[in-house]
Amino acid sequence: MIILLIGSPGAGKGTQAKLLEERFNLEHLAPGDILRDEIQKNTPLGIKAKVSMDKGHLVPDNMIVDIMLNYIKNKTNVILDGFPRNICQAKSLDEFLAKQGRSLDHVFRITVSEDETIRRLSGRRVCPKCGSSYNLEFNPPVIEGICDKDGEKLVQREDDHEFTIRNRFEVFNEQTKPLIKYYSDHGKFITIDGERDHMVIFEELSNIVNGKK
Repeated sequence: MIILLIGSPGAGKGTQAKLLEERFNLEHLAPGDILRDEIQKNTPLGIKAKVSMDKGHLVPDNMIVDIMLNYIKNKTNVILDGFPRNICQAKSLDEFLAKQGRSLDHVFRITVSEDETIRRLSGRRVCPKCGSSYNLEFNPPVIEGICDKDGEKLVQREDDHEFTIRNRFEVFNEQTKPLIKYYSDHGKFITIDGERDHMVIFEELSNIVNGKK
Protein backbone atom coordinates (compact mmCIF):
# COMPACT_ATOMS: atom_id res chain seq x y z
CA MET A 1 0.00 0.00 0.00
CA ILE A 2 1.26 3.48 -0.88
CA ILE A 3 -0.54 6.53 0.56
CA LEU A 4 0.27 10.16 -0.23
CA LEU A 5 -0.59 13.05 2.09
CA ILE A 6 -0.65 16.57 0.63
CA GLY A 7 -0.99 19.67 2.78
CA SER A 8 0.53 23.04 3.53
CA PRO A 9 3.09 23.42 6.32
CA GLY A 10 1.28 22.94 9.64
CA ALA A 11 -1.67 21.05 8.14
CA GLY A 12 -1.06 18.07 10.39
CA LYS A 13 0.35 15.68 7.79
CA GLY A 14 3.06 14.47 10.14
CA THR A 15 0.60 13.74 12.93
CA GLN A 16 -1.73 11.79 10.65
CA ALA A 17 1.16 9.98 8.99
CA LYS A 18 2.40 8.69 12.34
CA LEU A 19 -1.09 7.47 13.31
CA LEU A 20 -1.68 5.79 9.95
CA GLU A 21 1.80 4.30 10.05
CA GLU A 22 1.00 2.50 13.29
CA ARG A 23 -2.49 1.33 12.38
CA PHE A 24 -1.71 0.06 8.87
CA ASN A 25 1.92 -1.00 9.37
CA LEU A 26 3.26 1.61 6.95
CA GLU A 27 6.67 3.28 6.80
CA HIS A 28 6.48 7.07 7.07
CA LEU A 29 8.76 8.86 4.60
CA ALA A 30 8.95 12.66 4.74
CA PRO A 31 11.56 14.64 2.78
CA GLY A 32 11.63 17.30 5.48
CA ASP A 33 12.69 14.78 8.13
CA ILE A 34 15.24 13.21 5.82
CA LEU A 35 16.71 16.58 4.87
CA ARG A 36 16.88 17.78 8.48
CA ASP A 37 18.82 14.63 9.32
CA GLU A 38 21.25 15.49 6.54
CA ILE A 39 21.50 19.06 7.86
CA GLN A 40 22.19 17.86 11.40
CA LYS A 41 24.96 15.61 10.06
CA ASN A 42 26.31 18.59 8.07
CA THR A 43 26.54 16.55 4.87
CA PRO A 44 27.06 18.32 1.50
CA LEU A 45 23.38 17.69 0.73
CA GLY A 46 22.37 19.07 4.13
CA ILE A 47 24.39 22.25 3.65
CA LYS A 48 22.74 22.94 0.28
CA ALA A 49 19.27 22.13 1.59
CA LYS A 50 19.61 24.40 4.64
CA VAL A 51 20.15 27.48 2.48
CA SER A 52 16.79 26.92 0.73
CA MET A 53 14.85 25.84 3.82
CA ASP A 54 15.98 28.80 5.95
CA LYS A 55 14.65 31.17 3.29
CA GLY A 56 11.33 29.34 3.12
CA HIS A 57 12.11 28.03 -0.36
CA LEU A 58 11.67 24.47 -1.58
CA VAL A 59 14.70 22.27 -2.11
CA PRO A 60 15.39 21.67 -5.86
CA ASP A 61 13.33 18.92 -7.51
CA ASN A 62 16.23 16.79 -8.68
CA MET A 63 17.65 16.62 -5.16
CA ILE A 64 14.31 15.64 -3.60
CA VAL A 65 13.41 13.10 -6.31
CA ASP A 66 16.75 11.30 -6.08
CA ILE A 67 16.56 11.06 -2.30
CA MET A 68 12.94 9.94 -2.10
CA LEU A 69 13.03 7.35 -4.87
CA ASN A 70 16.12 5.84 -3.30
CA TYR A 71 14.22 5.46 -0.02
CA ILE A 72 11.04 4.13 -1.68
CA LYS A 73 12.56 1.54 -4.01
CA ASN A 74 12.82 -1.26 -1.44
CA LYS A 75 9.68 -0.42 0.57
CA THR A 76 6.38 -2.28 0.30
CA ASN A 77 4.01 -0.28 2.53
CA VAL A 78 4.69 3.44 2.53
CA ILE A 79 3.01 6.69 3.56
CA LEU A 80 4.49 9.68 1.76
CA ASP A 81 4.31 13.00 3.59
CA GLY A 82 5.25 16.05 1.51
CA PHE A 83 6.45 14.23 -1.60
CA PRO A 84 5.71 14.75 -4.43
CA ARG A 85 5.11 18.51 -4.18
CA ASN A 86 4.64 19.35 -7.86
CA ILE A 87 3.93 17.87 -11.29
CA CYS A 88 7.56 17.18 -12.09
CA GLN A 89 8.03 15.17 -8.88
CA ALA A 90 4.66 13.44 -9.33
CA LYS A 91 5.50 12.25 -12.84
CA SER A 92 8.90 11.00 -11.68
CA LEU A 93 7.23 9.05 -8.88
CA ASP A 94 4.52 7.60 -11.16
CA GLU A 95 7.08 6.50 -13.75
CA PHE A 96 9.25 4.95 -11.05
CA LEU A 97 6.32 3.03 -9.51
CA ALA A 98 5.00 1.94 -12.92
CA LYS A 99 8.32 0.26 -13.68
CA GLN A 100 7.76 -1.78 -10.51
CA GLY A 101 4.15 -2.56 -11.43
CA ARG A 102 2.90 -0.34 -8.61
CA SER A 103 0.92 2.87 -8.15
CA LEU A 104 -0.42 5.16 -5.44
CA ASP A 105 -3.44 3.71 -3.59
CA HIS A 106 -4.72 6.90 -1.94
CA VAL A 107 -4.02 10.62 -2.26
CA PHE A 108 -5.32 12.81 0.57
CA ARG A 109 -5.15 16.60 0.76
CA ILE A 110 -5.44 17.95 4.31
CA THR A 111 -6.53 21.60 4.22
CA VAL A 112 -6.04 24.41 6.77
CA SER A 113 -6.24 28.21 6.39
CA GLU A 114 -3.18 30.47 6.28
CA ASP A 115 -4.05 32.03 9.66
CA GLU A 116 -4.36 28.60 11.26
CA THR A 117 -1.05 27.59 9.71
CA ILE A 118 0.69 30.60 11.26
CA ARG A 119 -0.94 29.95 14.63
CA ARG A 120 0.27 26.37 14.65
CA LEU A 121 3.80 26.80 13.32
CA SER A 122 4.83 30.04 15.03
CA GLY A 123 4.32 28.29 18.38
CA ARG A 124 6.43 25.27 17.46
CA ARG A 125 9.67 24.62 19.32
CA VAL A 126 12.11 21.77 18.74
CA CYS A 127 14.94 20.13 20.64
CA PRO A 128 18.21 20.52 18.70
CA LYS A 129 19.60 17.41 20.38
CA CYS A 130 16.90 14.71 20.14
CA GLY A 131 14.56 16.30 17.60
CA SER A 132 11.46 16.26 19.84
CA SER A 133 8.82 18.79 18.80
CA TYR A 134 6.56 20.87 21.04
CA ASN A 135 3.95 23.58 20.60
CA LEU A 136 3.56 26.44 23.06
CA GLU A 137 -0.24 26.22 22.79
CA PHE A 138 -1.10 22.61 21.98
CA ASN A 139 1.76 20.56 23.40
CA PRO A 140 4.02 22.63 25.70
CA PRO A 141 7.01 21.12 27.56
CA VAL A 142 6.68 20.52 31.30
CA ILE A 143 9.31 23.19 31.97
CA GLU A 144 9.01 26.23 29.71
CA GLY A 145 11.69 26.28 27.02
CA ILE A 146 13.24 22.96 28.07
CA CYS A 147 13.00 19.53 26.38
CA ASP A 148 11.21 16.96 28.54
CA LYS A 149 13.47 14.15 27.32
CA ASP A 150 17.00 15.50 27.69
CA GLY A 151 16.82 18.94 29.33
CA GLU A 152 18.15 20.70 26.24
CA LYS A 153 17.04 24.28 25.55
CA LEU A 154 14.32 24.35 22.89
CA VAL A 155 14.69 26.48 19.77
CA GLN A 156 12.45 27.94 17.10
CA ARG A 157 13.41 26.84 13.62
CA GLU A 158 14.17 29.59 11.11
CA ASP A 159 11.36 28.35 8.87
CA ASP A 160 8.82 28.71 11.71
CA HIS A 161 8.98 32.53 11.90
CA GLU A 162 5.81 34.25 10.65
CA PHE A 163 7.34 35.88 7.55
CA THR A 164 8.87 32.58 6.43
CA ILE A 165 5.64 30.69 7.18
CA ARG A 166 3.64 33.05 4.95
CA ASN A 167 6.18 32.60 2.19
CA ARG A 168 6.10 28.81 2.57
CA PHE A 169 2.28 28.84 2.46
CA GLU A 170 2.25 30.96 -0.71
CA VAL A 171 4.88 28.79 -2.40
CA PHE A 172 2.99 25.64 -1.43
CA ASN A 173 -0.30 26.85 -2.91
CA GLU A 174 1.37 28.03 -6.11
CA GLN A 175 3.29 24.78 -6.62
CA THR A 176 0.54 22.33 -5.66
CA LYS A 177 -2.50 23.67 -7.54
CA PRO A 178 -1.43 21.80 -10.70
CA LEU A 179 -0.63 18.74 -8.55
CA ILE A 180 -4.16 18.70 -7.16
CA LYS A 181 -5.58 18.76 -10.70
CA TYR A 182 -3.12 16.06 -11.78
CA TYR A 183 -4.28 13.60 -9.12
CA SER A 184 -7.94 14.60 -9.46
CA ASP A 185 -7.79 13.78 -13.18
CA HIS A 186 -6.40 10.36 -12.24
CA GLY A 187 -9.30 9.77 -9.84
CA LYS A 188 -7.03 9.51 -6.81
CA PHE A 189 -7.74 12.59 -4.74
CA ILE A 190 -9.79 13.24 -1.58
CA THR A 191 -9.89 16.52 0.36
CA ILE A 192 -9.90 16.33 4.17
CA ASP A 193 -10.77 19.24 6.50
CA GLY A 194 -7.67 19.64 8.67
CA GLU A 195 -9.12 22.14 11.16
CA ARG A 196 -10.80 19.49 13.32
CA ASP A 197 -9.62 17.31 16.18
CA HIS A 198 -6.74 15.17 14.95
CA MET A 199 -8.42 11.92 16.04
CA VAL A 200 -11.59 12.77 14.10
CA ILE A 201 -9.43 13.33 11.03
CA PHE A 202 -7.56 10.08 11.68
CA GLU A 203 -10.73 8.00 11.88
CA GLU A 204 -12.01 9.53 8.64
CA LEU A 205 -8.76 8.68 6.88
CA SER A 206 -8.75 5.16 8.35
CA ASN A 207 -12.30 4.49 7.19
CA ILE A 208 -11.39 5.51 3.64
CA VAL A 209 -8.28 3.33 3.63
CA ASN A 210 -10.36 0.42 4.94
CA GLY A 211 -12.92 0.99 2.18
CA LYS A 212 -15.68 1.94 4.63
CA LYS A 213 -16.27 5.40 3.17
